[in-house]
Amino acid sequence: MGLLVGLLAGFGLLLVWQSVGPGPRPRRRSALARPSWRARTADMIAAAGVEAVTPMGLLAACSGAGVVSGLALLGLSGSLVLAAAFAMIATYTPVGILRQRARGRRAELRELWPEVTDNLASAVRAGLSLPESLGQVGIRGPEPLRRAFVLFAEDYRATGRFGDSLDALKERLADPVGDRICESLRMAREVGGTDLGRLLRTLSGFLREEARTRAELEARQSWTVNAARLAVAAPWILLLMFSLRPEAVAAYDSPAGLVVVAVGAGICVLAYRLMIRLGRLPEEERVLR
Repeated sequence: MGLLVGLLAGFGLLLVWQSVGPGPRPRRRSALARPSWRARTADMIAAAGVEAVTPMGLLAACSGAGVVSGLALLGLSGSLVLAAAFAMIATYTPVGILRQRARGRRAELRELWPEVTDNLASAVRAGLSLPESLGQVGIRGPEPLRRAFVLFAEDYRATGRFGDSLDALKERLADPVGDRICESLRMAREVGGTDLGRLLRTLSGFLREEARTRAELEARQSWTVNAARLAVAAPWILLLMFSLRPEAVAAYDSPAGLVVVAVGAGICVLAYRLMIRLGRLPEEERVLR
């Protein structure tokens, strides 16, 4: 009996110490830590507005495109070197399409965010709560953004947790401006204050000016990007046409031909990356994810 009382007393003291003692430190990812491949790929897919594709699904699509293209060209030309070269190009094609779509969608959203902030400011000025203001964007906001805000309203009605629903909204939007707006609303809800409407109107003005300036710069820089794409695509289009001629296939399906194709591929990749880096404006990163 005494042993049982001692065990119960010790267990009680342990519970008391755990309740008042220092708890475990939360594990927080450093802001400078590079996201994993899966996280970066998921962000790119979300930024492109594609909902039915996962990172592993994209990897499978790239592998399938490379295998099918390589086998098709191998059967057409009989050259293993040319088949491998175009298989690598086809492997990258789904990623390139998604990146191009993500850039186009981000440019489209850049023109729409000022309207979203104006709608939020009007709803706040009308006396609506923050969840109701965000839900109204799904009804009266820009068409490309309505679905994300409708899903936010459904999440909030189902759970009642504003922070979790806001995090889900940020993941669906996958946009740096959307992150800024969501974090501003989160801070306003947690801290309170009467300056939210003024903050949103000021942010709307900044976003309009930024979109206008960036559109002018992109119009001037677009010729560099288009020239880079044309310069990289032209030799490979010619190589694909040459693959239909037996004498050209015999020339490339040799050690010297392999060296020519490998060196040409390396030069194309290096030149394309250099021209894109010099000619394209830097993209804003999601630091408030």
